[in-house]
Amino acid sequence: MNRRHCAAAAITLVCALGLLTVPVQAMAAPTPDASPSPAASAPAVPSPAAPSSEKDLEKIREQIETLYRQAGAATDAYNLAEEQTKKQSGEIVKLAKAIVDGQARIAELKDRAGAQAREQYRNGGLPPGAQLVLSDDPQLFLDGVNKVRTSQQASKTVLAELTRTQEDLETYTQDASSNWHKLETNRVKQAEAKKKINAQIAAAEKLESRLAKEERARLRRLEQDAANRAQSAWLATRPTPNVDVSGATTAAGKAAVAFATAQIGKPYVWGATGPGSYDCSGLTSQAWAAAGRPIPRTSQEQWRLLPRIDIQDMRPGDLIIYHADASHVGMYVGDGAIVHSPRPGRHVALAGAGSMKILGVVRPDR
Repeated sequence: MNRRHCAAAAITLVCALGLLTVPVQAMAAPTPDASPSPAASAPAVPSPAAPSSEKDLEKIREQIETLYRQAGAATDAYNLAEEQTKKQSGEIVKLAKAIVDGQARIAELKDRAGAQAREQYRNGGLPPGAQLVLSDDPQLFLDGVNKVRTSQQASKTVLAELTRTQEDLETYTQDASSNWHKLETNRVKQAEAKKKINAQIAAAEKLESRLAKEERARLRRLEQDAANRAQSAWLATRPTPNVDVSGATTAAGKAAVAFATAQIGKPYVWGATGPGSYDCSGLTSQAWAAAGRPIPRTSQEQWRLLPRIDIQDMRPGDLIIYHADASHVGMYVGDGAIVHSPRPGRHVALAGAGSMKILGVVRPDR
C-alpha cells in the first residue's frame, strides 16, 4: 500500500469513527411485521362461535411452539451478531488510536531526521570523516570519532524506527479496513435476524389472538400439560446423581442461582440482558457475571465454549442447553427444576428441567 494512500486511509478511518458512537437500536418488544413470510402465516382457526376441539388446539400449540423456537434461534443469531459488532467496534477504536499515534510518531521522527540534516549543513556540508581529517588537535580528533559514532548510531536508529513505524501504520490501516468490513457484515446479520424474529413472533401472536379468551386459557393448560408430561418422562429415566448436588454447589454457583431466581416475574424481551427484562441467555449470562464469572452471551456460544458435564453430575448453577440447535438455556437450581426466561409473552419462572428436550449441560465454574 502506498504510504500516502495509507495516511489518507487512516485519516478517513478516524473521521469515520464518529459512526461508531451511533448506538445499536435499543431493545424493545418487537413490532409485528405487517406481512410475515408465507411459512409463518397463521392457519385457519375456528371462530369464537365454534370452539376449537382439543385436537385443533393441540395443533395450534405445536405451531406456536415451533414459531417461538424459530424466533429463539434467530434471537441467538441477533445476540451473537451484536456481540461481534461491539467487538469489531472496539477493535476499530483501538486501531484508530494506534494510527493516530503512529502518525504523530512519524512526524516526530521526521523532525529528528531533519534536525540531523540541518546540523550537517551547519558544519559546511562536509561528511563527519572529512571534518576529522581536517582537525589538527588529537584530542578533538578522538572526541570527534566518538561523536561521529554516536551520530551515526542515532541516525540509524531514527531511520530504522521511522521505517518500522511506517510499516506498522500500514498494517494498522489494513487491519482497520478488515475490521470495518466485519462490522458492516455483522450489522447486516443483525438486521436479517431482527426481521426474522419479528416475523416469527408476529405469526405466533396472530395464531393466539384469533382464539377466544376461553380457548386461550385452554391453550395455556395444554402448554402446561405438555411440559408436565415431558418432565415426568425425564424424571422417570433420569440417571441417579453421582453426588449430593446441593452440597457440591460452589460459592459462585450459589451466587448465580441467587441472582437468577431474584429475577423471577420479570418479562422476556428478546435481546434483553436486564435489569428489567431478559431473554434466556441474557438471564444466564448476567447471573454468572454477577457471580464473578463472565460467560458467553448466547446459548449457542455457551454450549460451544463452556465445559460440558454428564447430566448425572449436574448441580445448581449449571446451565442446561435445550433443543438440537442449542437455542434455549436455563439454569439448574436443584430438585429437578430450572429458572429460565421462556419466550415472548412470558416471564422469568421456575420450570421442570426436563420440560423441554435437553441437548446437554455445561458448567461455567468448572
